[in-house]
Amino acid sequence: MFTNPRILAASLLLGLAACAGPADPPPAQPSKSTFGGTDLAWVEINIAMNEELLPLLDLAGTKTADPGLKDLSAQVRTFTTEELGTLRELHDEAGLPSENPHKGMPMPGMVTPSLLAEASRQRGENFDDLLAKSLREHLEQGQKLATGEQASGAETRTKELAARILRTRAATLEKLREDY
Repeated sequence: MFTNPRILAASLLLGLAACAGPADPPPAQPSKSTFGGTDLAWVEINIAMNEELLPLLDLAGTKTADPGLKDLSAQVRTFTTEELGTLRELHDEAGLPSENPHKGMPMPGMVTPSLLAEASRQRGENFDDLLAKSLREHLEQGQKLATGEQASGAETRTKELAARILRTRAATLEKLREDY
């Protein structure tokens, strides 16, 4: 057989190289999303608005006198929670800071701590009026923000989410306007 260690090593290397087959190409690098300033602000604002809305929607389960408004609140909760999942993914991918500068910011459609405190003191018809008004303002502001993202955003998935938000807001606002 082979008595020279160099010949043995060379033979082993040649044998291994022949077994390996053609080299696999390096894995493709994922393409970086291009977030513009509008996209970044839109993601942060919508996370804040949706997070602040959820506690108000939670109250609807025990404080509303209207079963239809209770059902509508549950529908809003469902799509808001779904949107939040996507918004948080976009937030993380964009590398935004964990501290949201828009959290608690008083602006149209935002459920503020004082509004939530007032809602928690109400029950029945008074709660229903406050809830319907707050939902309307929140959904209308969501439409305005999504329209701005559609017009000025750069990141494709962010703009797609804005389009979905426009559809859900329009359908829900139509129901609110018809019944409340």
